[in-house]
Amino acid sequence: MAVFAEEIVAWLEDAEQQVAEQFRVIDRIVDQNQWKVIEAFQRHQVSDYHFAGSTGYGYNDRGREVLDLVYADVFGAEAALVRPHFASGTHTIATALFGVLRPGDELLYISGTPYDTLHKVIGEPGDGTGSLQDFGIRYDEVALLENGEIDWDGVAAKLNERTKVIGIQRSRGYDWRDSFTIAQIGEMVRRVKEMQPGCIVFVDNCYGEFAEELEPTQVGVDLMAGSLIKNPGGGLAETGGYICGRADLVELASYRLTAPGIGGEVGAMLGTTRGIYQGLFLAPTTVGQAVKGSILAAAVLERAGFESRPRWNADRTDLIQAIAFSCPEQLIAFVQGIQRAAAVDGYVVPEAWEMPGYEHPVIMAAGTFIQGGSLELSADAPVREPYIAYMQGGLTYSHVKFGLLTALQTMKDRNLL
Repeated sequence: MAVFAEEIVAWLEDAEQQVAEQFRVIDRIVDQNQWKVIEAFQRHQVSDYHFAGSTGYGYNDRGREVLDLVYADVFGAEAALVRPHFASGTHTIATALFGVLRPGDELLYISGTPYDTLHKVIGEPGDGTGSLQDFGIRYDEVALLENGEIDWDGVAAKLNERTKVIGIQRSRGYDWRDSFTIAQIGEMVRRVKEMQPGCIVFVDNCYGEFAEELEPTQVGVDLMAGSLIKNPGGGLAETGGYICGRADLVELASYRLTAPGIGGEVGAMLGTTRGIYQGLFLAPTTVGQAVKGSILAAAVLERAGFESRPRWNADRTDLIQAIAFSCPEQLIAFVQGIQRAAAVDGYVVPEAWEMPGYEHPVIMAAGTFIQGGSLELSADAPVREPYIAYMQGGLTYSHVKFGLLTALQTMKDRNLL
């Protein structure tokens, strides 16, 4: 058994007492979301024959068709497209954006610069990569105010007749800001629609599913996308993503995934269906475990003298816990300590490297059963100032505790604590 310094163990035990009431709040959210998922399964009469795989074109795959209906029901949307053919969250988001935007249209992100991996999707005019701007789709963004809120004057100044899609990133990404709650997103939709009623509001929902009782499409968002190897896959979905929202917009996105006129009518599921269904069933509980782990992390790291965001008693809307360190050595030790706590690849020592899609060297702790599965305990950080690590996930709360103890002990062993 691992041995941890008494001081570190005491920090964790004290923090668990401190966050007990926050955990009760999370338990209530888990219950509501679990019941919502079960009722959607029941409403669409999910049975074991829906789990059968399909091959070839995948015509008449009833399991795939009902899966779309269940997702749409759970997320309060008109339609959904849930497929293992999405390679990542970025691929899913790109499919949604390319599906609804046309040359001459404009995409305006009002939540500041989006996550690093989307930068290449947006691209530059004439870059030759097939990016949005390479296809004549204009891009602009409105920086957030210093307090992390939307700059509505800036939005009003940049909205124009070409603005077709308003982009919102729910999670903080690699920014030192609060993620946006469902209530805040609902208010964004209201204000945007007042300014420009015909525009499409799109939300990158990665890391947010089931962290609250409602989802963005239940407060007026037209279209949203996410990854199955994050929250809604429940740790079981081996790959894939989802797009849901207005039926006409989801259909346009489906044409981008396959081909115009074919859309979501084809696509062999290749044995993935059961895992996607069962992962969705487990997702409310596994997300609850991960959120509890993030709350504990905030309280423990505060005791260790670090600033983290959100604080332990803040409202939660996603999995991510950001921790600010004073030097790269602390950041690297923390991430390497999270890796040491993994059941898979716990012997591996991660180092920063130039990952595809990122603009700075990134270090990632990712000892996961599903490669890149960030509902599992993981941590990553661009090695740049300010030195902020982003910890997320944990299929079990106990694993998050072990990860925190191991990370802090690693820092202490290197005289960084």
